Amino acid sequence: MPQETEGGAALLARAREWLAEDPDPDTRAELAELIAGGATPALAERFAGTLQFGTAGLRGEMGAGPTRMNRAVVIRAAAGLSAYLAKRSPGLVVIGYDARHRSADFARDTAAVVTGAGLRAALLPRPLPTPVLAFAIRHLGAVAGVAVTASHTPPRDNGYKVYLGEGSQIVPPADADIAAEIAAVGPLHAVPRAEDGWQVLGEEIVDAYLARTDAALTAGSPRTALAVYTPMHGVGRSVLTAAFARAGFPDPVEVAEQAAPDPDFPTVAFPNPEEPGAMDLALAAARAADPRPDLVIANDPDADRCAVGVPDPAADGGWRMLRGDELGALLATHLVRQGVRGTFAASIVSSSLVGKIASAAGQPYEETLTGFKWLARVPGLAFGYEEALGYCVDPSGVRDKDGITAALRIAELASELKERGRTLTGLLDEIAVAHGLHATDQLSVRVADLSLIADAMRRLRAAPPAALAGLPVAMAEDLSRGTEALPPTDGLRYTLAGAGDIASARVIVRPSGTEPKIKCYLEVITPAPAPGELPAASSSVE
Repeated sequence: MPQETEGGAALLARAREWLAEDPDPDTRAELAELIAGGATPALAERFAGTLQFGTAGLRGEMGAGPTRMNRAVVIRAAAGLSAYLAKRSPGLVVIGYDARHRSADFARDTAAVVTGAGLRAALLPRPLPTPVLAFAIRHLGAVAGVAVTASHTPPRDNGYKVYLGEGSQIVPPADADIAAEIAAVGPLHAVPRAEDGWQVLGEEIVDAYLARTDAALTAGSPRTALAVYTPMHGVGRSVLTAAFARAGFPDPVEVAEQAAPDPDFPTVAFPNPEEPGAMDLALAAARAADPRPDLVIANDPDADRCAVGVPDPAADGGWRMLRGDELGALLATHLVRQGVRGTFAASIVSSSLVGKIASAAGQPYEETLTGFKWLARVPGLAFGYEEALGYCVDPSGVRDKDGITAALRIAELASELKERGRTLTGLLDEIAVAHGLHATDQLSVRVADLSLIADAMRRLRAAPPAALAGLPVAMAEDLSRGTEALPPTDGLRYTLAGAGDIASARVIVRPSGTEPKIKCYLEVITPAPAPGELPAASSSVE
């Protein structure tokens, strides 16, 4: 063993203390091996603080130690959440989980801690989409919910998402208050954990969710669209196919290689429909299908996001994936035309187009910070979306993004257009003629060293650019200072002056809230083109 320095001795002491409390034989063996190697950088990284609890709850790589996702960290988080609830709103806590490695274990540990704290706990019956959990909180009148999922991140990760009684994800100050309770948790052996006593819900909760998805559709609407579907190795398949069958749509053509839950996500580098290559198998299935399908639908692994592909003769292979903003505009237009009334909302990084669609329909519009924890809290919400494939189309049922109900709504729209000999891309052209062409894109850089993101944000704040892409910066906003309409957030917004065929443009730079990325969100707006000028208008902003 390497010689112990004074700092190394302290590190090893902390590691041995953690090892003595770790309830999991797998992570105990992993940590014991690291300790045997001495005070190495790998061990130091595991004990460089703790996995931070924030507005996304917990998310991180699985493994031993306080900076990893593991049973010890989850038990402490559950104890802190239980202490928070016991002081404010003791009652039922609903717990859901996906099919990732250790998700079921983390869910059972949470149920044991919640029950041990004197609260009531109910586990969903099996690995299910996160929207089912968000629905169950409201449906059962629970005071809180926990979704054990890392959504669309790599297989080495897992996470712990917390909802409060209205069925929305936590926001400040609740996140800080829960984090303080977690920090106050004493020795792990002192945390009461029940051996049993929690409820395991039956399939009736899934049936209730399916009834809600069906009711979200317009009575008597066409249900003829044929879809190719992939759950991206996640938990969406059984629920989405049941929802489509219940609504009367044709059975989706499944992407066989990605149909069954698999926590290793063997066919994709990142199980996210937005990532390059992730949709290759689904698009290939669409090209091979006979009869030709009307659209491709993809959920991410916990099925809270929805991606859509459409036939496009101009695209390579005859199909292309819609951008999240395009799908947002289509859904907003569909809901408006179906008579949905209330506030339409989008996050600041999403296209401004939905605001124009809502205004033209005489409906209010609100812009929020990024994340459905903010969108779901908009008063009178009728529809909320963000460009990262998140859509809330039934806020009274699921006050969060819901990839299952969104898929039903877009299939309903495709069916209506099909009955009239029209297409989703044709409707996008119609929207552009009515409101101007809104071209959006996203650039992101994934890093291994998170300090690089902080350094980049610091440099941009110190020396804001005078021009971007040849357009002068008309206004630079540091969103960390907040605005009249928005609370502070770590982001920078640049409004660009127009030139030539471009009416205006916008760039937003921010760190990702869930992944080690810095992201740039781009929007370029041209005046409304004449119907025959759309290809030229589109090429002018590429």
